[in-house]
Parts: sequence; C-alpha cells; structure tokens
Amino acid sequence: MKDERQGMTDETRRRGKIAVIGSGPIRIGQGIEFDYCSVHCVWALRDAGYEAIIINNNPETVSTDFDTSDRLYFEPLTTEDVLNILDRERPDGVIVQFGGQTAINLARSLHEAGVTILGSSVDSIDLAEDRDAFEKVLRELDIPKPAGRAVLGAAAAEAVAAEIGYPVLVRPSYVLGGRAMEIIYSRDELRAYMPRALKESPRASILIDKYVLGKEVEVDVISDGDDCLLPGIMEHIERAGVHSGDSMAVYPPQSLSDNVKDQIVRIATDLARRLEVRGLMNIQFVIADEIAQVLEVNPRASRTVPYLSKITGIPMVQVATNVMLGKTLKEQGYASGLWPDAPLIAVKAPVFSFPKLIGVDIGLGPEMKSTGEIMGLERDYPGALYKAMVASGVDVPLQGSLVATIADHDKSEAAPLILGFATLGYRIYATEGTARFLAQRGIAATPIGKIRGGDPNLLDLIRTGEVDLLINTLSTDKQTEIEGKQIRRASVERGVPCITSLDTARALLMALATRRTQRGFACLPVDGYLAGHESHPGTS
Repeated sequence: MKDERQGMTDETRRRGKIAVIGSGPIRIGQGIEFDYCSVHCVWALRDAGYEAIIINNNPETVSTDFDTSDRLYFEPLTTEDVLNILDRERPDGVIVQFGGQTAINLARSLHEAGVTILGSSVDSIDLAEDRDAFEKVLRELDIPKPAGRAVLGAAAAEAVAAEIGYPVLVRPSYVLGGRAMEIIYSRDELRAYMPRALKESPRASILIDKYVLGKEVEVDVISDGDDCLLPGIMEHIERAGVHSGDSMAVYPPQSLSDNVKDQIVRIATDLARRLEVRGLMNIQFVIADEIAQVLEVNPRASRTVPYLSKITGIPMVQVATNVMLGKTLKEQGYASGLWPDAPLIAVKAPVFSFPKLIGVDIGLGPEMKSTGEIMGLERDYPGALYKAMVASGVDVPLQGSLVATIADHDKSEAAPLILGFATLGYRIYATEGTARFLAQRGIAATPIGKIRGGDPNLLDLIRTGEVDLLINTLSTDKQTEIEGKQIRRASVERGVPCITSLDTARALLMALATRRTQRGFACLPVDGYLAGHESHPGTS
C-alpha cells in the first residue's frame, strides 16, 4: 500500500480500487449530507479510473443503490466487519472523510490493522480530535480560542469551570450532533450534568469551555497540504449556543468585516497546513469583539458541503477526492484563498420533526435536534430569509396573533422586536410579567395567564387556534422552564410555529416586513442565480 499522504501512482490508477466508508444509519447529528458526499466521492473515483467500493448499511441512501458503486457491501460499520471486507477486496486505500463521525472514528483501528487511509493521515485526524494536542497547536500558531480544557472527571470539571468562570459550555468528546452538550451556569448545574456526560463518554475526555456570547461562523476548507481553498463563509443567524445543525446560516456573510474574514482565511490556512490536511476540513468560529476564535475543527466533510457546492458551483467533493488521489489544487485549476462570493444570497434553515417525536422539547440549544435542512435562494437577504423560513415550516401570515413569553434576561432585547410585529399588524398577547414590561415601553399587549395563572391561560389560547406565532425564550428558572416545555409542546401539537431564539425572531420580522412590500418572488433553479458567475477561474 502507498503512503496515505502521497496519493496514488499512475500504475495504481490504471488497475486500483478504493473503498469508501459511509455514515451508517441516518440519525440526528448525521444525515443525508454524508450520503451526498459518499456518492460524489464514488463518482469522482470512477471518473479517475478507479474501481469504487461502498461500505455502508443504510438502505435509505443513494450510496447503497445497486448502481452507484462498482461493489456495495451492506454491512455494519464496525472495525471487525469492515476489516473482513477489506481483507476480501484488498483495496489500495480507504476514504473515511465523507462518512461523518462514524467513518472518522474507524480511522485509527483500520490504520493499526495495516489499512491505508487516503487523505489526511490518521495522526492528523487524531491531532484535530485530541483536545490537549490540538490546543498546543493553537498556541503554537497563536490562534485564539475560548478558555477551557479537557477533563476526565467531575472534580476536575468543577475546578476548570471555577477557574475560567461561568457560564461554561460542556460536552463529551467523540460524540455526534452535540449530544449531551449543554451551557452550564452554576456549580450545582454542573454537578447535576456530569453523570450524563460521563455516561455518554466513559473513556474519553469531557470538554469544558468558556461560553462566549458571539456570532458563529463556519468554513469548509479543501487543502492539498500546501494550498487551501475556502469556497465560502457561512454566518449563523442565531448567536453562539445553538448547535450549528439547528442554526439558520447565510452565505455570503452579511455582517462580518473584512478584518474578520481575513482572520478566518489566515487561521484556516495555517491550521490546514499544520494539521497536514489532504482533502476536507470544517472549522467553526465564534466572533466576539472583532476577534475570530476557534470553537471546533472537524477533519472531515460537514453538513454544509452540499450547500456550498451548489451555491458556489465548486464540486467540493470531487476536488477533495482528486486531492486524495495526489492531484494539487493548482492542477485542478483552483487558487488558494477565499473564493469570490456568488451573485446570490443563500439561507440554510433547519427542519425539525417535532410532531413525530412525542415528548421532545423543541427549545434550541447546544445539542442538535433538527432532522433535515433546506435552502432559500434570492438576490437579496430578506427574500432568501423568507423563502427559507416558509420552506422549513415557519409559515406565518403577514399579520395575526403573537404570544410572547420572554425570560427576564431577554426582555430588553425582545421589546423592539415585539414592537416590530405590532407595527406589522400583529395582536400581541403576553404573560403577565412580559405584558407589564412591554406596557412600560409603550407597547400594547393583552395579558394572558400562565398555565397555573388563571382562566383562560396561555395553553387555552394556543389550543383554541387563536395564535399564529409563539415566541418563548428559555429561562434558567426551573419552574418557569417546566411550564415553558409544556407551552412549546402544545404549540407543536397545534401546528403553531414556535421560536425560542430572538435572533430567529429578528430574521422572521425582517422577512415578513420585506414580504409586505413585494408582490412575489422569482423561483429560479440555482443555475439561474449563478448565471454569469465564473465557477472555475483557474489559478492566480
């Protein structure tokens, strides 16, 4: 087998075969985006003259269609089962970058069994996944990150949290979709949380980070070890604290300065080179005080790859696969750096299956809950927002009735937003404390009782179908949150759109205000918006 960082020789290319590890069953945190990547990888391999083998065990995907690959193995994605297949096939290499965390987690055991992992080496993958080693890299490169450390027990977690100060973001390592990730505001909350985290990650470390209230941004990087191509930057609409899979995101970014963009490009390039990335890498940032801090690095494809590929016209998986086969970015006609913005606005919005998930709280936080995503395209930001929201199920009338139940720490920020809905013609209902707060600011709101606070109460109003929109922000008070979960669940059962993030409410207000001034929107294919945009300008 060839060295995994060196690609394939011309002789191998004429007679070689390569196996692609899929992502296994679709579940929250890992879904159809990795099937997209696996399929496009197989197509790129076959175009390059290789025999492509898919190993995956999900019948609901295109990658397991009988005619996608040269050979399909429908087997569990465990080390033992995969090694049995590889022993039979004897491929020249295996690609794990396109199967999400499931495939990446197999890289080390396959490598130790003598399997060649194409693309980024196993040591590079481990360097990105190992918290302590990765922090040393960040310090070496002078790249900022939120304060925090990895710990192995509850006592160490308390010590680190006390040192860096609450609130802290706590999560197990090596898990999918932010599972068991929470924002913790006190020592008592941390003590209650740690048994769950240790259960999710009994042998791996628990990550404790200072929670930075800023704007989240993510990029996908294609690197050949020297040059690094960034097809685009996606800016999250919800601030840090909502999982990236549950956040709305916009391309190109609408509020980032050139200085921040330059920081993102520099950091991404420095990290890709230091980690010796060959292929794809995803980086998530939080932006606070004009400083880009690294939150997380994933040495693999991410859920945004299909979106950026469609939006920019860059076949990202094909380009990354060719890199793994030994072809540089320059040889493929791509320059290093940030790709020029496409002449459109694209908004990614999450889709949830809450009506089918009985008893699940719909409040958004660090743990992923969405089961799909859609994209709204327009030539202006509000139009793209409106399309994305309607497509994701947040389809509210231009005027109607709104119920606001706002946590104390959110009331000041919420007031101008609620005024905006009232200006559009919405009748405002609010729980007693929120109604009183709004009245003090000249915003008329009809008081409505909480669940235990009179008749009719908030639940009655929702269940009678008199409400078109519910804005309910999450509270740190336990009793308030018990009622909040009941309210949010009732909204799901009655089909009332419920928003738990003020950033999402702000986006919806902008979309509705624009919709009132426009008679309609064009519905064009992606190519219609990209007309005249050069998707392959070559090197510079």
